[in-house]
Amino acid sequence: MTAAADTSTLESRVGHYYQMDGTYLVGREKIREFARAVQSYHPAHWDVDAAKALGYSGLVAPLTFTSGPAMACNQRMFESVVVGYDMYLQTEEVFEQHRPIVEGDELKIDIELTSVRRIAGRDLITVTNTFTDTAGEIVHTLHTTVVGVGGHEVDPEIRPAVQGVMMHGINMLGAQDTDAPYVKTLRPEGERRIAQGGTTRTPASPAFDDVKAGDGLPAQQARLSRGDLVNYAGVSGDANPLHWDENIAKLAGQEDVLAHGMLTMGLGNSFVTSWTGDPGAVTRYAVRLSQPAIVPATGAEIEYSGKIKSLDPETRSGVLLVGAKSSGRKIFGLATLNVRFR
Repeated sequence: MTAAADTSTLESRVGHYYQMDGTYLVGREKIREFARAVQSYHPAHWDVDAAKALGYSGLVAPLTFTSGPAMACNQRMFESVVVGYDMYLQTEEVFEQHRPIVEGDELKIDIELTSVRRIAGRDLITVTNTFTDTAGEIVHTLHTTVVGVGGHEVDPEIRPAVQGVMMHGINMLGAQDTDAPYVKTLRPEGERRIAQGGTTRTPASPAFDDVKAGDGLPAQQARLSRGDLVNYAGVSGDANPLHWDENIAKLAGQEDVLAHGMLTMGLGNSFVTSWTGDPGAVTRYAVRLSQPAIVPATGAEIEYSGKIKSLDPETRSGVLLVGAKSSGRKIFGLATLNVRFR
C-alpha cells in the first residue's frame, strides 16, 4: 500500500480502545525509584511524614510517573493496531494531573488511539492513557504523540541489530505482519468522572500575590551519564536501545546515544517542583520535543530555565514556560506547565 493508503487505514482505526489487564498498584519503593531516575529530591517523594505534612496520604509520585505503566500498556497498540512502521519517534507529551497519584493507589488504565494526522509527509499518531482510581474517578490523563517512521527512512540493518540486543518480550520496531484480521473495539459508553483534588486542595506553592508574569525561575543543570539512561530504561520500562547502544543509534541516523524524551521531561518537571515546593501544584504539563539530547560516553548536561508566562487571579494559577538546552541545542520546542499557587 502507499503511505497515503496506510494513513487512511490508520485513520479508520481512531477510537480503538482497550483496558489493561488487572490494575496497577502504586508502590512506595517504585515512587522512590522513579524519583531518583528523574533526579527529583523533593521530600514528598521520599519521606512519608513530609508527604503527610503537605496533606497527602503517602508518598507522592512525580508527575511523569505515569509514563512507565503507560509504556507497558501501549505495547499492544503498536503491535496490533498502529502497524506498518519500522520505528516510532516521540514528539509530544501532555500530562494532565487531575489529582496527584500517591502510594497505595490502585489504578485502571485505559488505552485509546485518539488521533492520526499527516503533516509534511509524516504520520503523527496520538495515544491517550486514562488512569482511574478505585472510586471511579479519573486521576491522570496522558496523551502521547509519536511519528511513524517507514522502512525507507532507516538503515535496513537496524532490524536484525535491534532483535539481537532487545530485551525479551519487548518489540520496539512495530508489527510487520499486517495480514492478521483487525477488529475495532470502542470505549464503552458511560459517565466519566474526573477527580477534583488537583484543583480544590490548597497547594504548598508560592503565594499568588508574591509572583508576577515575567518572573524567572533560577536556572538549574542536570547531568546525565550512560548509567542514568540505563537506570531510567529499567525503571520506566522504555528499553529502546537507541538510549544505550551506540551502534543502534547510528543505524537510526543519530550521531550517538539519545536520552529518553520522557527522561528529559521528567527532569524538567523536577526542576519546576524544586521551585514550587509541592509536587501536586502542577495540573498540566505539555512538551513538544525539538531535538533529542545526545549523551556521549563522557556524559551530557541539560540546562533548564523557566519563567512565568501568565497569571489568572480567578483560579490563582499561572502558566510557566520551561526551556531545556544541551550542548547549545534546544531540547524542548515548547514546554508549558500550569501551576496553582497559594
